[in-house]
Amino acid sequence: MLDARRWRLSLRLELLVLREQKDVGLSAFSSQHSFYIRSSKKRACKKIASVMAPQQSERKPSTTGSVKTGSTMTEKILARASEKTQLLPGENVWVNVDILMTHDVCGPGVIGTFKKEFGENAKVWDREKVVVIPDHYIFTTDERANRNVDILRDFCTEQNIKYFYDIKDLGNFKANPDYKGVCHVALAQEGHCRPGEVLLGTDSHTCTAGAFGQFATGIGNTDAGFVLGAGKLLLKVPPTLRFVMDGEMPDYLLAKDLILQIIGEISVAGATYKAMEFVGTTVESLTMEERMTLCNMVVEAGGKNGVVPADNTTYKYLEDKTTLPYEPVYSDGQARFLSEYRFDVSKLEPLVAKPHSPDNRALARECKDVKIDRVYIGSCTGGKTEDFMAAAKVFLASGKKVKVSTFLVPATQKVWMDVYSLPVPGSGGKTCSQIFEEAGCDTPASPSCGACLGGPRDTYARMNEPQVCVSTTNRNFPGRMGHKEGQIYLASPYTAAASALTGFVTDPREFLQ
Repeated sequence: MLDARRWRLSLRLELLVLREQKDVGLSAFSSQHSFYIRSSKKRACKKIASVMAPQQSERKPSTTGSVKTGSTMTEKILARASEKTQLLPGENVWVNVDILMTHDVCGPGVIGTFKKEFGENAKVWDREKVVVIPDHYIFTTDERANRNVDILRDFCTEQNIKYFYDIKDLGNFKANPDYKGVCHVALAQEGHCRPGEVLLGTDSHTCTAGAFGQFATGIGNTDAGFVLGAGKLLLKVPPTLRFVMDGEMPDYLLAKDLILQIIGEISVAGATYKAMEFVGTTVESLTMEERMTLCNMVVEAGGKNGVVPADNTTYKYLEDKTTLPYEPVYSDGQARFLSEYRFDVSKLEPLVAKPHSPDNRALARECKDVKIDRVYIGSCTGGKTEDFMAAAKVFLASGKKVKVSTFLVPATQKVWMDVYSLPVPGSGGKTCSQIFEEAGCDTPASPSCGACLGGPRDTYARMNEPQVCVSTTNRNFPGRMGHKEGQIYLASPYTAAASALTGFVTDPREFLQ
C-alpha cells in the first residue's frame, strides 16, 4: 500500500515537471531528439527526450544512459529511408524505395503479383521510379522468352512507365534507340544510381549499384510486386563487414581479382545477409566501372549489399547522367563493424575461381596446365567498356592470334559503340573492335546478358557441349552457362584474354610485363 502511494506521488511530481516544461521550444533539444518529440504523442517520450538533451558538462558513458553510437553507411541509408534517426543490425523497418528495377525474366511474375494483390486496375506507386529493362533472354527465337518482353511492353504502356527500355527489332538492336542491354550497367549509364538512395531489383546482382554509395540489393518477385504498389518494403538491417584495401594496384590486376580474393577468403557463405563495405586507398583509386565489378559479386559471398563511399570519382561520373539531387552518407568513425579485413593489394597476384564455386580460388599461374576450349568476355561483371579495353590491351601487347573461340558480348548498346569507336591507349588509334578482329576473336555480339545465364539453346555463345571456358562472368556453378558438365573458370578480362592467346588458363603477366 505504501509503495502504491509512493508511485502515485512520483507520478504527480513527474506531471508537474511536464506542465512546467510544456512551453519549452523544440530548439532546446538536438535535431535527433526533436524527431522523437514530433513523431510521438506520448507525454512520457517528451520526458525521455528532455533527459537526453545535451548536457552542460561532460559525463562518462557509464552514466549517460542511452547514448547514440556511430552508424555504418548501410545503417544510415536505411535509417533515412525508414524515417528513423538511427538503426541497429537486426532491426526490421519499412523502407521507402527510390528505384525499383525489373527485367524480362522476373518482370511478368512481378506484374502478376502486383495485379493479384492490388487489383487489375491498380496503378504503380510512382511511374517515374520504376525502371524496366529487358536484357536476359532477348536475341532468341524462343517464343516464351519473346512473350515475356511483350508482357513488359503491355504493362509499361498501360501504366505509362517513364523508364522502359524497349526492344522490338531483334534482328538489328541498333534500330531500337530505347534498348540498352544489361540492366545493372544500364542503370548506372542512364543515371538511376545515386548516393544515399535505396535501389531494389529483381536480380541478385542489383548489388552492383552499391558502387555509387547507395543501398542496392536483389529481391524476389513477390516483394517486388508489393513495392510496385506500395513503394516500400520491410527489410532487416544487415550488420556490416568492412574490407580495407590499401596499396598501389599492380598494372596486371583488375577489380575482378580483388573480389575473387575476398570471396576466396571468406567463402560463398561468409557474408550471408551482411553488408560489405569497401574502403582504402586502393578502392579510392578505382574507376566507377571497377567499383561496380567489386560490388557486383558481393552476392557470390552471400552478401545482402555491397557499398563504396561516394567521392569525386562518383560525382564526376554522375555529372552528365542525372539532375536529381542526392545526399551521400558515410560511416562514422565510431561505427561498429561485425568484422574487418585488411589487404595489401600490391602483393596480390592474378586469380581465377575454379569450377564449380566462386570461392574455389587459385592463382592463375597455378592453373597453367588447364586446357580450355573457349573464352567469354561479357556480362554485368565483365562486359563494360573498361573490361573490353583491358582485354584489347592484352591482345595488343601480344601481337598474336587467339587459339580458342573467343566470344565478346558488350553489356549495353553504349558499350558496343565504345568498342567500335574509342581508341585503345598505345594502339596508334586502333579501336577495341579492330584489335579483336586482328586477334581472331568473334565479332562483338548484340548487347545483352548473352550466355552468362545460359538461356535458350540458341543464345549466342551458350555452352551446349561439356567444354572448359574462361569467363569474365560471375558464377561458375554446374549448368550456369548452359551444359551441366561444362567447366567455368572465372577470371578478369586480363586473364581471360591471356588465356585465349594460349589455349590454357594463363597469368596475364606473360603479356603485360
